[in-house]
Amino acid sequence: MARKQGSHSDITGPRVLETALRLIAQHGFAAVSMRQIAAEVGVQAGALYNYTPDKQSLLFDLMRSHMADLLNALAAADLQGDALARLEGFTRFHIRFHLPRSDQVFVSYMELRNLAPENFAAIEAMRRDYEDVLEDILRAGEAEGIFAVPDTRVATMALIAMLTGLSHWYREGGRLAMNKIEAIYWDLVRKAVSV
Repeated sequence: MARKQGSHSDITGPRVLETALRLIAQHGFAAVSMRQIAAEVGVQAGALYNYTPDKQSLLFDLMRSHMADLLNALAAADLQGDALARLEGFTRFHIRFHLPRSDQVFVSYMELRNLAPENFAAIEAMRRDYEDVLEDILRAGEAEGIFAVPDTRVATMALIAMLTGLSHWYREGGRLAMNKIEAIYWDLVRKAVSV
């Protein structure tokens, strides 16, 4: 069926994604219905299927988009220098990328359990690509004799969990500015892996 003349798919499509992201972050994937998303967007429930085949695909698209943006931004950050400089760059990048995206972060980390197995595998592969960058930095730091971690994989997961957790509690306008929080977190990360 052809789209009606004058339809605004370039506006409605992004609104569907933004609304789904906000509702899933607020209420959880299982509690949000396609009908609820449609009502918030201002379209009939059936119209959503012009933008996504089903709710599972919508969740997957939200997570895949977040991870693609993350990986592209990390590649553009072009971390350089010795392992300590790259670790600082990674730490600051992670904080700056994630803090303004608290809904995306929440959905991407807390709703993994709701992905179909093939979608889960795709998102996990993207996450692994991101985690591998940090693990490579930690290995380089061990080779340079400046880092000492009992297990680079465990350290990678622990550091990413600590850095990502910031987006769950930090609010702009709070007691500490983002640059101060960033400096504190960099100090914590550096001390956690230093010899």
